[in-house]
Amino acid sequence: MGTAEDLFEGQPTGLPAPTSRGSSPYREGSGPAVVRHVGGYTPFIEFCAAQGVRAEELAADAERLIWFLRVFGSRIAEHSTLSAAAAVFAGNTIAGLRPDAQWTVYEGAPPTVGNRGKAFEANRLLEALRSADDDAVRGLVAAILDWARDEPEELPAMLPRPVSPAAGQPRYVRLDLPAKTYYSREGEPIRYGSHWGADGPSPDSYSLDSHPERFAGLHVVARALIEHLRAVYDVDVQEDPVHAGELVREVKDVRQAVKVAPRRSGAASQTLLVTDYPGLVVHAGVLHDFPFPVCVCDACDQTEETTADRLEQLVLSVAAGGYRERYPVGRKRWSEYALTAFDGSGSESGQGEPGAAAGRLHDAEIRLRDVAGGWSPWPLRGS
Repeated sequence: MGTAEDLFEGQPTGLPAPTSRGSSPYREGSGPAVVRHVGGYTPFIEFCAAQGVRAEELAADAERLIWFLRVFGSRIAEHSTLSAAAAVFAGNTIAGLRPDAQWTVYEGAPPTVGNRGKAFEANRLLEALRSADDDAVRGLVAAILDWARDEPEELPAMLPRPVSPAAGQPRYVRLDLPAKTYYSREGEPIRYGSHWGADGPSPDSYSLDSHPERFAGLHVVARALIEHLRAVYDVDVQEDPVHAGELVREVKDVRQAVKVAPRRSGAASQTLLVTDYPGLVVHAGVLHDFPFPVCVCDACDQTEETTADRLEQLVLSVAAGGYRERYPVGRKRWSEYALTAFDGSGSESGQGEPGAAAGRLHDAEIRLRDVAGGWSPWPLRGS
């Protein structure tokens, strides 16, 4: 890397290893390494010098860096290596604004930098600046600086612990999903899941959704999960369009709404909405909706198989008691969830504005007081 890459905290490293969608602050053990300083930005330092600007001054002044990227964005975009270096430099600068900020990479998604409250995608930030007007740039600067000044909230970690499968309990096995090849407009096979190389997604891929039909198998997985829950647990299964109203978000083009409610006080129900897209949304507990797939654009490069993995992990982990919700959290009164995988393979969490009506939030606050230690495991049939 050379001695020039010493403008940020610590030694420069590579990006962290990709994790499953959702942050992982509750993973047991040492957890993934915290990355705040990514290397590979020497070409941007050299570019700055050629413009008569010292890169170390930009590294210490996020506002000045943003305007610099706005002015020279088109020239930077002409060279993929320089563009990648500028994105790394911008991400490192953002990471340096807060002690709790870090780089994160999720499977099938571009790297981001930020904390649990807000994260920025450095590549997309550079693209947006090239076409932004002055008011938009000022708004972005204000948002970044407000985020940088916001004091971190020290909150106790949630670590739900799912129960192990009982002896003789039937295991869930995914049905085989039919393999199919999809093609680009040029007639080339698309290798979803490994579509992009080291340079990352092309700029126009963020607005493309070439083959939504590749997620049709999720409907098969959803039906199999519902039948598994019915066979293993003591539950009520109700298929009724009225259950679509239980979600916090409004979901359009609902094909089927199925609520699976365990017959135990303190256990979280799950409502699965099958959509025409094709895809589905799962509402777990009282305040959280989980869409599958999360993002459908070509840039995110999600596959049916990895999306099914996430769907199964959520549904089976909630049933095993590996799910917890909190509301209100901190000064901002956000909602928060934590999920520990039923098989011990990992964990994830999320936090943000709940987006529900005041009356629903009041009811959720009361309900979650009764399950402050986490939602209970579902009762087994015949137990």
